[in-house]
Amino acid sequence: MPNPYFSFKQFTVYHDRCAMKVGIDGVLLGVWAPVGTATHVLDIGTGTGLIALMIAQRSQAVIDAIDIEPQAVLQAIVNVNHSPWSDRVQVMEISLQEFAETTDRRYDLIVSNPPYFINSTKAPSDNRTTARHADSLTHEELIHHAMLLLKPSGRLCVILPVNEGLQCVDTALRNGLYCSRQVSIFPKPGADAKRLLLEFSLNPCEKLISGLTIETEQRHHYSEDFTRLAKDFYLKL
Repeated sequence: MPNPYFSFKQFTVYHDRCAMKVGIDGVLLGVWAPVGTATHVLDIGTGTGLIALMIAQRSQAVIDAIDIEPQAVLQAIVNVNHSPWSDRVQVMEISLQEFAETTDRRYDLIVSNPPYFINSTKAPSDNRTTARHADSLTHEELIHHAMLLLKPSGRLCVILPVNEGLQCVDTALRNGLYCSRQVSIFPKPGADAKRLLLEFSLNPCEKLISGLTIETEQRHHYSEDFTRLAKDFYLKL
């Protein structure tokens, strides 16, 4: 049995040595993305299935979770099958490009913790290279296919490092997708922002800009804002 890495109150998400560990980026996106009354959600690059399962806990939506890494898909299937929401989450080993060509489903919400390093040194592990670099899915491809798969009122939500996130906002705007919310993520008070949570809409809109700090000055002591967002997903928070 693989080791538990992240625990929901209802069940435990597992990862094995070949799969990417659950990180704070996925947790942030999973608790922040607006589910509302969404009936269909797409998780692109699902990894362990964490974000898809968090969305399932927060909604009544049917969720399609896709990934091109076979080991990640196997791990996600294990996690989904051990969750209370296995009847609403389908995991598929398929690229976004191929999926967009073969489905006629349209989504209220698309979420992705996408590959993010552009023109940087690649990790020695093939799995980590796939998960961290934008070679297999550029941000322009992500935006293009998301626009095809969204319902007219749908939303695309992603989390990226700050520089890559700002580039993604510019790329989206050039392609007719508008950033409606931008949240700067600060690891602790006084630190520089490390990530951006971004929400995109097909309709022109005013961008709401805000910030979120993860920890207090004391290491591993979480801020009130982060605790309020994530308390339903950690056993101890």
